[in-house]
Amino acid sequence: MHNGAVRIGSTMMDYVCFGKGEKKLVMLPGLSDGLATVRGKALPLALSYRIFSKDYTVYMFSRKRQMHTGYTIREMAEDQAQAMRALHIQQADVLGVSQGSMIAQYLAIDHPELVRKLVLAVPAARVNPVIEKNLSRWISYAADGEYGKLMKDTAEKSYTGENLRRYSKISGLLGKVFHPKEADRFLINAEAILTFNALDELDQITCPTYVIAGGEDKTVGTEAAYEIYERIPHCTFGYYPDYGHAVYEEAKDFNERVYHWLMKE
Repeated sequence: MHNGAVRIGSTMMDYVCFGKGEKKLVMLPGLSDGLATVRGKALPLALSYRIFSKDYTVYMFSRKRQMHTGYTIREMAEDQAQAMRALHIQQADVLGVSQGSMIAQYLAIDHPELVRKLVLAVPAARVNPVIEKNLSRWISYAADGEYGKLMKDTAEKSYTGENLRRYSKISGLLGKVFHPKEADRFLINAEAILTFNALDELDQITCPTYVIAGGEDKTVGTEAAYEIYERIPHCTFGYYPDYGHAVYEEAKDFNERVYHWLMKE
């Protein structure tokens, strides 16, 4: 296990690395990275994703530390490609979750040589009314420093069943004591989504792709994943009807399903 950082221009990009396999797996987290990065979290992340450790060397990247206003999803993908090359990752399987899936789409479109297989979990290829409404509210909460409301609302839009009841209770309390060191980081990440649209370029993704959706997704809506599935040539569709946007946390077999799909030749 390794907690590291790689230089991207005048700043650094934090990442964690674990596993001992010859294959490379790159993981890109969602918008929550704007509030808390992967820095120093190699041990808990290695435990969470241990199923991949035998066959893969796994890298999970945060966005770079300093980001300019107007930073776009496509620029994030360019920086991700630069980070992979700096770490001598010539080709990898890529798993992008939520906003991470947006970055992964552009990575596969603009740098196909870097992506062997692509997994897009709870993805969207463009802003839709559901995303726009949620983001506008979350940006307002973050700008006003109302992190309790932000965390409670994101929990309500992400979790289902008992998990929703549990996280709804604790999220408001956590928000009262949680103050990110750089509120601008979350705002820049969130605002980048509002200008994202890769829909008309999805047919340029030529690698095998696995799209995974939640039937109760209240963050990006239930149609967003279908749009992607219909436009990527070599695409498999995975569906969890009873889970929402946090299906990658809630579904006990999520990592196992991703692992077995990646291992198929």
